[in-house]
Amino acid sequence: MSARLRGTLLPVSLFLALALVPVFAKLGPESFILAIATRLVILALAAMSLDLLIGYGGLVSFGHAAFLGIGAYAVGILSSHGIDDALLQLAAALAGAALFGLLTGLIALRTEGVYFIMITLAFGQMLFFLATSLAAYGGDDGMTLSSRSQILGHDLLRSDAALYGLSLGALLLCYLLCRRLTASRFGRVLSGTRENRTRMEAIGFQPFRFQLVAYVMAGLIAGLAGFLFANQTGFVSPATMSWQRSGDLIFMVVLGGVGTLHGAVAGAAAFLLLEEVLSHWTEHWRILFGPLLVLAVLFARGGIAGLVGGRRG
Repeated sequence: MSARLRGTLLPVSLFLALALVPVFAKLGPESFILAIATRLVILALAAMSLDLLIGYGGLVSFGHAAFLGIGAYAVGILSSHGIDDALLQLAAALAGAALFGLLTGLIALRTEGVYFIMITLAFGQMLFFLATSLAAYGGDDGMTLSSRSQILGHDLLRSDAALYGLSLGALLLCYLLCRRLTASRFGRVLSGTRENRTRMEAIGFQPFRFQLVAYVMAGLIAGLAGFLFANQTGFVSPATMSWQRSGDLIFMVVLGGVGTLHGAVAGAAAFLLLEEVLSHWTEHWRILFGPLLVLAVLFARGGIAGLVGGRRG
């Protein structure tokens, strides 16, 4: 089997397996299985947006969960004021994520390497502490949503299966969009900037603009994930945008395979399944995750996607 075919087999298998989840969920504790699967899909969406930055732009953001939090808080804040329409909440989530991405990107992208990592961490923590100070919206304790978002006045998302279908559809759509984007001239310039910024400037491109667009787009996708995350959990808190959550997303990307897109989906699945298993053994299950990441980096540098044989998505 050729490497190209193996590289196509993993994403097709992943999305096929995810599409069949509602069918197999009926054979067991349906609500529990759908809850885990929905959380998996949503975090995979956020991890995939981060992979767009890390894998193709060479931009390691340690504050990416801030976009996830913006999307979630857009739902929570509007819901607390009686605005439950999904389209309005989604528009607010995307607008907030885009604005935050644009403002922070204009500053952060003027740095490189460890300085970029630290400044994105600083921006993420700034937003985290802002959320903890919002006493009207639960502060550090967060707030519980009275209901899920409504679509055109109907409680369509009340059904766990409907929310899962919407989340999976969003993941598939964003995956296809990102694949198209990374295969385009834009994606080639972005990857070229990661490899040699000076050379890209010498042939007439302006890397900063391409990186800024990628940064904002990644933020938009993560904001969408935040909108879905709030609906899935029914709860919004500052923990959604903490640096630990950003670290989890980076872990998923590395575990699945950096620069593959579908690897982020596989990484999210492996992360959540390991979390579910290890958390039953010990409350300090995160301690076991460190060695696993080290082993993945040392012996499977392409992550899960690399083991299957497809280096790029």
